[in-house]
Amino acid sequence: MSPKETSRTTDGGRSRFTEALTPGRIGMMALAVITLVFIFQNTREVKIRLLIPEVTMPLYLALLATALLGAACGYYAAARRRK
Repeated sequence: MSPKETSRTTDGGRSRFTEALTPGRIGMMALAVITLVFIFQNTREVKIRLLIPEVTMPLYLALLATALLGAACGYYAAARRRK
């Protein structure tokens, strides 16, 4: 057997890695990278007010917290839909 024949898989040369990279997943990874770049480019201090207390913190922490809360809400909604 030649090296080309032994490195191929039984499904015509596609590996599990290439099958896992669907257009939707690539788009979500690109969106995640763009979001992280945006978050870490904004590092100045801002005042944030939630109901009564006012907090001064770096903008990237506020954006990161908001992104994580949004991701958690999306995950929860998707999990409830699957049931």
